[in-house]
Amino acid sequence: MKKVSTLLMLTVLFTACNDSKSKGEGATTDKGENPLLVESTLPYFAPDFTKIKNSHFKPALIQGIAEQKEALAEIANNTEAATFENTILALEKSDVTLNRVRNIFYALTGAHTNDTLQAIQEEMAPKFSELRDAIYLNDKLFQRVKSLYESKESLDLDAESLKLLEMYFEDFEIAGANLPADKKETLKAYNSRLATLTTTFNKTLLEANNGGAVVFTEKSDLAGLSDAQLKSLENKDGEGWKVTLQNTTQQPLLQTMENRESREKLFTSAWKRADGSAHDTKDIIVEIAELRAKKGALLGFANYAEWSLQNTMARKPEKVFELFNGLVPAATAKAKEEAAEIQEMIKEKGDDFTLEAWDWNHYAEMVRIAKYDLDENQIKPYFELKTVLEKGVFYAAEKLYGLTFKARTDIPTYHEDVMVYELFEENGETLGLFYGDFYSRPSKRGGAWMSNFVTQSKLYNKKPVIYNVCNYPKPAEGEPALLTYDEVSTLFHEFGHALHGFFADQQYPSLSGTSVSRDFVEFPSQFNENWALYPEILKNYALHYQTGEQIPQALIDKIKKSGTFNQGYSLTENLAASNLDMQWHTISADTAIEDANEFEREALNKTKLDVVKAVPPRYRSTYFSHIFGSGYAAGYYSYLWTEMLHHDAYNWFENNGGLTRENGQRFREMVLSRGNTLPLEKMYSDWRGSDPKIEPMLKARGVK
Repeated sequence: MKKVSTLLMLTVLFTACNDSKSKGEGATTDKGENPLLVESTLPYFAPDFTKIKNSHFKPALIQGIAEQKEALAEIANNTEAATFENTILALEKSDVTLNRVRNIFYALTGAHTNDTLQAIQEEMAPKFSELRDAIYLNDKLFQRVKSLYESKESLDLDAESLKLLEMYFEDFEIAGANLPADKKETLKAYNSRLATLTTTFNKTLLEANNGGAVVFTEKSDLAGLSDAQLKSLENKDGEGWKVTLQNTTQQPLLQTMENRESREKLFTSAWKRADGSAHDTKDIIVEIAELRAKKGALLGFANYAEWSLQNTMARKPEKVFELFNGLVPAATAKAKEEAAEIQEMIKEKGDDFTLEAWDWNHYAEMVRIAKYDLDENQIKPYFELKTVLEKGVFYAAEKLYGLTFKARTDIPTYHEDVMVYELFEENGETLGLFYGDFYSRPSKRGGAWMSNFVTQSKLYNKKPVIYNVCNYPKPAEGEPALLTYDEVSTLFHEFGHALHGFFADQQYPSLSGTSVSRDFVEFPSQFNENWALYPEILKNYALHYQTGEQIPQALIDKIKKSGTFNQGYSLTENLAASNLDMQWHTISADTAIEDANEFEREALNKTKLDVVKAVPPRYRSTYFSHIFGSGYAAGYYSYLWTEMLHHDAYNWFENNGGLTRENGQRFREMVLSRGNTLPLEKMYSDWRGSDPKIEPMLKARGVK
């Protein structure tokens, strides 16, 4: 998952203040005392975490707001006629300090937060919303941008500058710049409240995830787990073993746990973590959904999704539902077949109970072993984290794009587990810095993502500094970090986002790299997953952590043959989550949701995504952080949309020689390096030679 940096993704993250004073409260002009207010002297301007303290963030954020406010006032009150330089370029340059501070701040609040940072985040959320409104609801600013947009044909701008102008104009219009003054004030109130609610949701969910951890006191409760797994789960807060929750509904250990009561206990804790617990989010998500619906109506749309999808490839909610309708029947039919196979396996094992969600992964693994003679525990010894990263993920990037990597132990990080690498082009030129933060911890939110400390930009002569965050269980001291194949895929996925950012070649940071619509931003990352099983790549990284032996061809064949296994389940749980997202965001402004759980049940029922009872949504509404805590509201469908793109794209590679430098370079030049400088449909079709087709996706899923 990538946190997209366009306007629609930054309702919360975009920062602003509507104060008329020239300096914000708490602002300081003594930049020398605050390392966040000056450029880092480290390579690539990377953050110097040896100097940064919690106490630096609030004054630095306020100072950044004050500086941008001052710049905005100068642009808006300029008595000279609007030009690209004094309006658009000036807007692009107005948030230099703020962006530097914000990039570091949000990296830490996501990956290594604490009570101080959470308090700052909560306090600053409405200020951030106010500054965003101070930009996009400022009529003087809008009129200057509008005058340039209306005369754009006569400005003699280069293609990227013209795109930047068009982007700013569209962002102003989408944000409500054409609203009358009274409605702008209402919109500001909505935005401020939504910013606060989103921050509260994230804080509450982090507490729910941590509070939902399950402690098992008897070793028999965890029968099926290896000694190494048990050692890694030893409860540091007391006796027994403590299993922390992943942000998804299903939990990884459910596959291994033999004790059915323990499985039910762990699943139930995950399912109810934010429902009826001390950290309940139901009232928060209802208020968010209702406010978003009102915001959509205020801006002239039938619902929030209609407003939110304007700059995406899908464009309209109807297109999203059209995608769902084409997938649901095949997905649920396949899931029913899989459920029948699993129920038969339960019977074969001498058990007499009806399949439930907490049983699925455990018995599905038995079915997989029976059908394909493939045991996950056979695979994991060949997937050691650092080897997969360096000899798999990095090796694929070398073969496709000519990149090489060098570990940098001299670059300070925000946590001891974070690894840093420097990237080099084929000709030896430097490309940027990569940070990998892979282990879960209580200070990190769930999921996996990519973002930037420093964004590529020719305007500022900056090369990218990018980080990937995952949530793999940390092994006990001295033990190897062995991954499941799904975790291997996640490693390739997130580095696909990183490549999109590293290959950025833009003048302006607002158009650089991953600053594209959410239903395109997941395409490069999902596409990069394909190389995990590519023979040349797999044999290079799938090495036994003890012997160094290459993974046997027999195991490779089994992995490939099982590639379509459980895809009915996987696709249905994804569709269920995607559908929940769209249902929450297609309510009308006058809808009053009485009960969040009942709304969820009805949403799944009317789209026939509850027909297989043992297949729950990948994310339940109460812990669906993509849509209530970050920028994927009315956008979770994008994972399915971009899955269609990535299978279609890989089909092109298969038909054109596969993994070659020539193919990689063509893909880099025509897609990965273009940022948001072209219409995304055109960018894809120019490279592909046609519009994307859904058939390769259905074939890859084995549901057709």
